[in-house]
Amino acid sequence: MTSDKPRTVRCPTCGTSVSWVAESQYRPFCSARCRQIDLGAWASEAYSVPASPPDASDGEDFLPPGVERD
Repeated sequence: MTSDKPRTVRCPTCGTSVSWVAESQYRPFCSARCRQIDLGAWASEAYSVPASPPDASDGEDFLPPGVERD
């Protein structure tokens, strides 16, 4: 059983309800403004993806294809 009512999500920037349909060109954002605000936050490093600190041995064993160790 499917519903004819489109799914709605909240805009990550302002919280406005947004219909999840093809016509919502900025989804999941409600507008170009909210999309730009979010992009600006990523560009200014306000958001970050958690990661563990690099290990001293990381990368020592990796060589790109076609590169041989001396």
